[in-house]
Amino acid sequence: MFRAGARRSLLRPFGPSATLKQASTQHSTFTGCQLASTFRAVTGKRPNALALAPYKSLSTSLTRYASTKDVPESKKTEEQFAKEKLEAHPEEVSTSSTTIPVVEGREEREVDMMAGVKSDLKTIRETFALTEVPREAYYIGMAGVLPYLATSASTVYLAWDINHADLYGQGFLLSGHNAELLLHVLEPLQVGYGAVIISFLGAIHWGLEWAGYGGYQRYPRYMIGVVAPAVAWPTILLPVEYALIVQFLAFNFLYFADARATMRGWCPPWYQTYRFVLTFVVGASIVLTLIGRGQITDKINRMPGPADRVRALKEAQWENLEREERERQERLAKEEEEGSDEE
Repeated sequence: MFRAGARRSLLRPFGPSATLKQASTQHSTFTGCQLASTFRAVTGKRPNALALAPYKSLSTSLTRYASTKDVPESKKTEEQFAKEKLEAHPEEVSTSSTTIPVVEGREEREVDMMAGVKSDLKTIRETFALTEVPREAYYIGMAGVLPYLATSASTVYLAWDINHADLYGQGFLLSGHNAELLLHVLEPLQVGYGAVIISFLGAIHWGLEWAGYGGYQRYPRYMIGVVAPAVAWPTILLPVEYALIVQFLAFNFLYFADARATMRGWCPPWYQTYRFVLTFVVGASIVLTLIGRGQITDKINRMPGPADRVRALKEAQWENLEREERERQERLAKEEEEGSDEE
C-alpha cells in the first residue's frame, strides 16, 4: 500500500499524460500476452474481427477520447448544416474550376513564353522599321535593292516557265526559247549591278574618312574602299553561278566590316542596323536566283560570258596570225619560183 501510494503521489505532478502512458504500457504488455495465446489457440482458422475487438489497445482509446472531448457532438453539427440552404453560383463554374493541373504553374509558364515570343517579334519589327535611320537614306536604300529583287523574281519565274515548256511543250506566258533568251539578258544585269553596289559600299568609307567622322583612321578605313571594288569587278568575268556566290560572300564581308566600324565609332550608330536590313534583302535575292537557276541547269545552254569572249578573241588573233604567216610564206615561195624561172 505504501509503495502504491508513494508512486501515485510522485506521478501526480506530471499530470494525467504520464499516468496514461504508464497504464497503456502495462495494458499493452498484458493484452499482448492474451492475444498471442488466443492466436495460437485458433491456429488454422480465420481471425474474427469481433473476437479481437475487446483486445484493442487502451492507449488508442484514451488518445481518441482526449482528442475528441472538446469537439461538439456530431449530431448537433449535422442538424445545423442541414438547416443551411445551398446557394448556386453558376458564374464561378468553368471547365477548370473543379480540376487541378498536373503540373502546378503551367498556365503561368505559358504566359511567360508568349511574352518572350512577343518581345522577339517586337525586336524584329523595330529592327526592320529603321526608325533611327534618316528617311532619305531609308527610302533611297530600299529603292536600291529593288533591281536585285526584280531580277531574282524574274529569274525564278523564267526558270519555272522553262520547266513548264520542257514538260508540256509550251511555256505559260513565254516559249521555252524566249524565256531562255530573256534569262541570259538578266544574268549580266544582276551580276553587274551587284558589282556596282559592292563598290559603292566600299566608297562610303572614303567619304566618312574625308569628313573625319570618328577621327581620321587613314589606311585602315581607306582599305575597305579599295578591297570592295577589287573583289566585285572581277566577278563579271566568272560564270553566273560563281559570280553570284562570290558577291554573296562580299556583301556579308562588308556587313561585318561595317558592323565593326560602327562599334569603333567610325560610322553613325544606326548604320549597322541599316546595313543588316539591306544585306538581308540582297542575300535573300541572290539565294533565290541560285535556287531558280539550279532547277534548269541541264535545260538551258550557257551563253558565252566575258571570259569566253576574251578566249574567243585570243583564238581569233592566233588564227589571223597563222593565216598571215601562211600567206607570207606562200608569197615568198611564189617569188622564189618566179626568180628561178627567169634564170
